[in-house]
Amino acid sequence: MALSQQSGILQQGASEERGENARMASFVGAVAVADLVKSTLGPKGMDKILQSMGRGQEVTITNDGATILKSIYVDNPAAKVLVDISKVQDDEVGDGTTSVVVFAGELLREAELLVNQKVHPMTIIAGYREACDCARSVLESISFNNQSDPALFRADLLNIAKTTLSSKILTVDKEHFANLAVDAILRLKGNGNLEAIHIIKKTGGTLQESFLDEGFILDKKIGVGQPKRIEDARILVANTPMDTDKIKIYGARVRVDSMAKVADIEAAEKEKMREKVRKIIDHGINCFINRQLIYNLPEEMFADAGVMAIEHADFDGIERLALVLGGEIVSTFDNPDTVKLGHCKLIEEIMIGEDRLIHFSGVALGEACTIVLRGASTHILDEAERSLHDALCVLKETVADARVVFGGGWPEIRMAKAVEELASRTPGKKALAMEAFARALRALPATICDNAGLDSAEIVANLKAAHGAEADSRMGVDVVRGEAGDMAVLGIYESFRVRQQVLLSGTEAAEIILRVDDIIKCAPRKRG
Repeated sequence: MALSQQSGILQQGASEERGENARMASFVGAVAVADLVKSTLGPKGMDKILQSMGRGQEVTITNDGATILKSIYVDNPAAKVLVDISKVQDDEVGDGTTSVVVFAGELLREAELLVNQKVHPMTIIAGYREACDCARSVLESISFNNQSDPALFRADLLNIAKTTLSSKILTVDKEHFANLAVDAILRLKGNGNLEAIHIIKKTGGTLQESFLDEGFILDKKIGVGQPKRIEDARILVANTPMDTDKIKIYGARVRVDSMAKVADIEAAEKEKMREKVRKIIDHGINCFINRQLIYNLPEEMFADAGVMAIEHADFDGIERLALVLGGEIVSTFDNPDTVKLGHCKLIEEIMIGEDRLIHFSGVALGEACTIVLRGASTHILDEAERSLHDALCVLKETVADARVVFGGGWPEIRMAKAVEELASRTPGKKALAMEAFARALRALPATICDNAGLDSAEIVANLKAAHGAEADSRMGVDVVRGEAGDMAVLGIYESFRVRQQVLLSGTEAAEIILRVDDIIKCAPRKRG
């Protein structure tokens, strides 16, 4: 029992851990979370099954660090910090979600040893800070940039996409998917709006049958008796109820003295609907897309007017449609002249597998495209979508900041070498923290080796020697041959932004956990 609890300062039901205990709790929690995702790192990383014990017992099979950590419920406060940094890494750059957690975990593991040797946490933090600055400047100096040469830049992007995908389920067809991702990103012409890339998942077929379509595909059906193909479409995208021509019994109380009156009410409702449809058709459109239901009466009227009507285009779909077709989502139809219609060259029905979908080609936003994923089961498709999304995010960042570094633990070895040199020139206990930082950096290539079942100590020692002997060595971990290999020849490239974000986020997270010396837990105040 802590002192403050005995003296009656904290209320009943509150607990406090101080000093060593608190620090132990933080270290143990954070290191445990890092070890949980550690085995998913690298091209030979394994996947995890996450099963919810709720009603649906849904199963997620994933290798993505952020997805795993987002789904598990952690009680330890320090572990929550790590979960957070992996989320931020996912939102910020899309890849490196596992690396950042493993790196922060290693920093804390090293810090624990130093604290046991009576080094003050603030001294460790100061050492980590300087080591991080040193590593960052090294990372900047070893990155290279081919943006001026489109052919070389495309090759860089392909290599980055292949490296990102090689640790995911898509690794078998990574050539195919890397090309899909690079084509999709280069179509965006650098505006970085991933909304314009629509991903549709259709079960059936194999992953190799996935393709990129230059246009927009909507997973909906065309109404009965309406044209199945429209050229030079003028499209009104709307979010409005089109089901009011039948009286809704719920919530409406109407007292009538004869059935004829009910018929009158129905007729009035129908007339209102007819008026609305007339207003919509007056916009001079030949395709109407609504987010809500369209009942038989309006559907029939649209068919008579030769207008294609698509109902229930879910919100995600309709937001994207408005963006891609260059129109606006409309809810009132009184002034047709102010409404911005969407345009595209051709709308037609296509078949993918067993399903009919609607295909918009020649859309106003030329960079828009759709990636159709095929696969044996929904779990595979979900994981494929997550993997592809990671690759797209990384490529988007690389197009914005074209600096590239080699992968496979190469930057970590280079940074560790520079940090160790700095440590050897630094007086005082800070130097111990810097050496610890270098060891934590080397833990990333070591983990990649461990996951591939290789002798990590030997390979990391060989890498260290290769980089020590040659100032601009390009050696990194080659997990396929199980030895140190030349990263440029193997084409293992990574985005500079991803590695930098891993370095900075990992250091900051470790720092904030190191600063803790007291954990107070208490129940919320009861409402009287």
